[in-house]
Amino acid sequence: MPLEAPRTAEVQVVRYGELQPCKTAFIDAHTPGSDRKENFTIIGGGVSESPDQHVHITTPHGFNIGAAGQPPRCRNSLHSHRTAEVFFVLSGRWRFFWGRWGDAGEVVLEEGDIINIPTGIFRGFENVGTDYGMIMAILGGDDAGGGVIWAPQVIEDAKDHGLVLGENGKLYDTKEGQALPEGVAPMRVLTEEELADYPEPSTRDVLPRHVARYLDLVALADRAPVTVIGERGVLPDRPGFEVALVTRGSATRERHDHDRPSVLMPVAGHWRVEWDGGSDILAPGDTMSVPAGLSHAAWPSMEGDAALYHVVGTGDLAGATWKG
Repeated sequence: MPLEAPRTAEVQVVRYGELQPCKTAFIDAHTPGSDRKENFTIIGGGVSESPDQHVHITTPHGFNIGAAGQPPRCRNSLHSHRTAEVFFVLSGRWRFFWGRWGDAGEVVLEEGDIINIPTGIFRGFENVGTDYGMIMAILGGDDAGGGVIWAPQVIEDAKDHGLVLGENGKLYDTKEGQALPEGVAPMRVLTEEELADYPEPSTRDVLPRHVARYLDLVALADRAPVTVIGERGVLPDRPGFEVALVTRGSATRERHDHDRPSVLMPVAGHWRVEWDGGSDILAPGDTMSVPAGLSHAAWPSMEGDAALYHVVGTGDLAGATWKG
């Protein structure tokens, strides 16, 4: 049985306006086309390769919460993870693409849409909107699988722009006079034999089981919260956490609690959260961590569209692979 995350006595909130970005989080930080992106680590250590990355909440949850902010036409390079990776669009329009060269398939997501990308697939994403956009990310496991696996061409391109990734998962900027420490070799590039094990699913394969549209989920959550990602979710999977959508129609003031820390992430409207000993108001882009065992409830505090994603760990990583 997996161990429960340690309990913390207080609710913790990270405001959207207080997020601290890192512009050198990954190996492609200097590569043209990817050099203007910002990475945010909200809960857990994430997978950043930079010592400059700020972590807002370090309490283990069984999963990590992060975000990527990018101006138009800025992209995140092709990579893979050892645990599941889920994104929902907070603002803007985003193109997600996948495959060894990024041409196996793609989908464009709008605000509130969600995609569950399992392990074993190279994926990237690009802001195809007209303004700065933000996507929120959920990664399985407390250590997020130990880092990022980059497509070989990403590592090779980065060398031309001064960034070298060590086998220790840390970045070194040769343009700043940095070099790999003694005894640390460069990150190994995957062989062609290893690359052959990475699937190339088509868009037709991915859309039905790995993408859910916000407006469809809102309709499903009209009377009760809808499980989006979970064993019996709209997108069935067991990536180590469950994601549900709560709307105005399904919100209740009846309090409840969980045996693990849970996270509230509004995507539309303002939400009032009350718990034993306190209350707060959340807006889109805010992230609230509710400790295990704390009785709480959340409901919209103003008129208009209102929805939030709710995340809680399950400790079960059995489904975090591509099944074809």
